[in-house]
Amino acid sequence: MKNTVIFDLDGTLLNTLDDLAAAVDFALGKLGFKGLDRSVVRKFVGNGIRKLTDRALAFSVSNGKTSELREENAQSEKCYELCLEYYKAHGAEKTRLYDGVSELLTELKSAGIKTAVVTNKVDEAVKELRGLFFPSIDFAVGISEAIRPKPSCDGVNAALAALRADPRDAVYVGDGETDIATAKNAGLPVVAVSWGFRDKAFLQTLEPDYIIDAPSELPAILRAIE
Repeated sequence: MKNTVIFDLDGTLLNTLDDLAAAVDFALGKLGFKGLDRSVVRKFVGNGIRKLTDRALAFSVSNGKTSELREENAQSEKCYELCLEYYKAHGAEKTRLYDGVSELLTELKSAGIKTAVVTNKVDEAVKELRGLFFPSIDFAVGISEAIRPKPSCDGVNAALAALRADPRDAVYVGDGETDIATAKNAGLPVVAVSWGFRDKAFLQTLEPDYIIDAPSELPAILRAIE
C-alpha cells in the first residue's frame, strides 16, 4: 500500500476555473480584448498563470484561430502582470473544493497517509489557498525561484524530502498532461482524475496508471498498488 499522496491543485483538489478566467478576462480587457469563454480558458490551464496568459493573449490576438496561435507577443509581460495582480486580490472568491475532496483528505489523514500538494501556481498563492481550503495537507509548494514549474520534478522532490517519504511509497494524483508527465519524470505511479480540466477520453490517450471518477475511489487504488 502506498502511504504518500502528492496532489496537483487546480482541477484536482480545487475547482479554480472561474477565478482564473476572471483574472484572464480582467487582463485581456485592460489590453483591449474581449473576455474568453470558460471552455476556452479550461483548455489553457495547467502550466501556471504565465503560460495561461500567454495562451489566452495569443488566442485573442488570432481572433480564436487556433491554427495561428503564437504565444510570443509584445504584450505578454503586461498581460501576465495584470492577470497575476488581479488573481492575488481575487483568487479565492469562486474557488471551491471538488465534491468529495474534503472527505477524502479526512480519510487519508485518519489512515496516517502523508499528503502534499505540488502545483504550478506561484508559491505565495498556494500558501494562501492551503490555509483556506486544505489545512490538513502536510506540505504544499508552488513555483518559485527555487522550484521550477512541472513537469520538472523540483516540487515532487521537495515534497518527498519535507515528508521524509520514500519515492517507492508515493503516488501522484492530477488531472492533466502536465501532471502525468511530472509523475513519469519522478518515477511515481500516476492516478488521473476525470473531474478536472481534461476529459476522460483525452486522459486515456496519455496512459496514466489509473483513472478515477470520484475522490472516494482513491483509497482503494492506494491499497491496490504494489
